[in-house]
Amino acid sequence: MGILKAARIAVKTCMGVKPSESVLIVTDRPRIKIAEALAKASEEVASETLLMVMRERTRHGEEPPKTVESAMCSADVVLAPTTYSLTHTQARLRASRAGARIATMPMITEDMMARGAMLADYKKVSKLTLKVAKLLNKASEVEIETRAGTRLRMSVARRKAHPDTGIFHNPGDFGNLPAGEAFIAPLEGSSEGVALVDGSMVDTLYAPIKIEVHKGKATKLSGGPAKRLHKMLEKTGPTAYNLAEFGIGTNHAARLIGNVLEDEKVLGTCHIALGDNSTFGGRVKAGIHIDGIIKRPTIKLDGKTIMCNGKLKL
Repeated sequence: MGILKAARIAVKTCMGVKPSESVLIVTDRPRIKIAEALAKASEEVASETLLMVMRERTRHGEEPPKTVESAMCSADVVLAPTTYSLTHTQARLRASRAGARIATMPMITEDMMARGAMLADYKKVSKLTLKVAKLLNKASEVEIETRAGTRLRMSVARRKAHPDTGIFHNPGDFGNLPAGEAFIAPLEGSSEGVALVDGSMVDTLYAPIKIEVHKGKATKLSGGPAKRLHKMLEKTGPTAYNLAEFGIGTNHAARLIGNVLEDEKVLGTCHIALGDNSTFGGRVKAGIHIDGIIKRPTIKLDGKTIMCNGKLKL
């Protein structure tokens, strides 16, 4: 019952599916139960519901089959509970440009469907997310510091922030479910300093990774699962080391559980990502996108503190 409740929130509240619309559920075998719950919720509303099961991808950002891309571009609404993320793929970008409303749900679990961020008050989440995105849009420079050791600066001048509000009612809207972050693509080559990722990364919780950044690229990784992360990035190519994203969590119900999909939405955290940012305003195509969560940050926008030790000051 808990999964179906969340599925109905996704279909009716978050996506605003109408009786005249077609809904596509894209999934793989490990997420089939969640996909079936979403399909059931969709069938209660939509005129047509199609469920497509593809082979599990090997990494976040890997493209889906062309048949799946074609279906995504033809649907009114796309829900994608998959093992690896379709968010930062050209297929998702093309489907958004075609007018589909899309919610990706990479690494979603049945537990996450039953509690936490997925069951949040999305009107409340949306209001805060839009406020934070507005501040990012006005900013030219971001500074992030933590007591754990993060000291990072980046330029976001003339870049557009994306509010992942959880309310995707307009053609072309896209984001995650569960939702709750405002994120932006830093200017390539501008990021400098050190990020101490002490939340989660590479699906490992509480195993800090130190990422040294120079001219917008990760130049040295150490601690935690750094070897595993380096292997993933190296396999993809040099562009995978691009510092691709800065985001701020805005979901009051999100928990730090070792699953980046929910972890990056936790209120009182921020996150960075390495790899592709071509799908949300950047210039780097990498075929991979890996987020890392930073706990209790102090964040300054053009010298003004908007978060102090994890507490928003808006």
